Amino acid sequence: MSKRILVVDDEYEVVKLVRAYLEEAGFRVAVASDGPSAVAQFATYQPALVILDLMLPGLDGLEVARRIRRGSEVPIIMLTARTDEADRVAGLELGADDYVIKPFSARELVSRVRAVLRRAEGGLPKQKLLEANEIRVDLDKHEVSVRGQVVELTPMEFDLLAFLMQHPGRVFTRLQLLEAVRGAAYESFDRSIDAHIKRLRQKIEHDPKAPRYVLTVFGVGYKFASPRDQL
Repeated sequence: MSKRILVVDDEYEVVKLVRAYLEEAGFRVAVASDGPSAVAQFATYQPALVILDLMLPGLDGLEVARRIRRGSEVPIIMLTARTDEADRVAGLELGADDYVIKPFSARELVSRVRAVLRRAEGGLPKQKLLEANEIRVDLDKHEVSVRGQVVELTPMEFDLLAFLMQHPGRVFTRLQLLEAVRGAAYESFDRSIDAHIKRLRQKIEHDPKAPRYVLTVFGVGYKFASPRDQL
């Protein structure tokens, strides 16, 4: 069965173009042109992924993303004409999985949709269970538990955690992490890793401000603590 995509944008031509390319790629598409309609459509349509414009009437894209994230970790791709880094980071901190700036290539957007959906379905092979003290990652079930409690992660957060746990003690730059979990490195988005790491720490660390597992290596990037670091 083809996957459902919800496209939210108040520009008719953008919606028309994106819908045409997505349907040509085999997806089913629903659309909304304002924030309240987007929230309602999400609840009734139950899409596998949301393409969400930042600047919307009624409720802006950030508020729509916030409401979606209250009860769902469905993948979200932000679509916007804004290039300000603060706006981009704000969206990522709310749990957006990718960020596409207008004007954009519709073909590239479809590729991004496929990549995000692959991550959501669990595209990480290798060992099926990853464990580090109180953290347990089940790659088959695409499930993370911390201190025995299941924790809901976005696809990007899940893939970052799983990848880092598969290489304990090894330091990765932001671009290396992007390439590892996306399959390609977009240099202009390397700082987006910081937002995903921040959200990940809030969900798995006892004290996100003094992390025990996902560690910053200043001037380089991030690593998952080795067993010796965790002592």
